Amino acid sequence: MDHDEDEEAEKLKEQRLKEYAAKKAKKPAVIAKSSILLDVKPWDDETDLAKLEECVRSVQADGLLWGTSKLVPVGYGIKKLQIACVVEDDKVGTDLLEEEITKFEDYVQSVDVAAFNKI
Repeated sequence: MDHDEDEEAEKLKEQRLKEYAAKKAKKPAVIAKSSILLDVKPWDDETDLAKLEECVRSVQADGLLWGTSKLVPVGYGIKKLQIACVVEDDKVGTDLLEEEITKFEDYVQSVDVAAFNKI
């Protein structure tokens, strides 16, 4: 192989690497997400659960998406709010959610992670 062929092969290799890099750059990175089900417990049966849910849903974060919710009887006439959300693992964790939700101390007694699944 003479010098010209070497150069040609090198150029071709560079071109292919560039094309590969460009193709790879266009492909969106896979974002790791999790589905989380939270149990938010009120103080008692006097707690306004609509307001409680409003407070929970007011928690905003990049990578956090609130889903469906329902009220689940706990006993003694008390119901807890069970609410689902999807989070991007790199941006939002259960610690952040629990911390933010428990700030609404007039309504929220505790927050527990009922289910946590990688998507």
